[in-house]
Amino acid sequence: MSKEVNSPCVSLCYLKHDVCTGCGRSKSEIKDWKGMKHKEQKVAVERAAVRLKEIRKKERKG
Repeated sequence: MSKEVNSPCVSLCYLKHDVCTGCGRSKSEIKDWKGMKHKEQKVAVERAAVRLKEIRKKERKG
């Protein structure tokens, strides 16, 4: 199993309420990414996906 977790960054960075609207990571998750352990990165990616889904849902509602 690979020890590397790909960053969810899509190079569309814009922070809104300390969350990137491009990838869904928090400001601290972005800052700490390289120093995170594999398990921490996986958790951050999972949380980011949930946040991003919420962001998209709010955008559709207008």
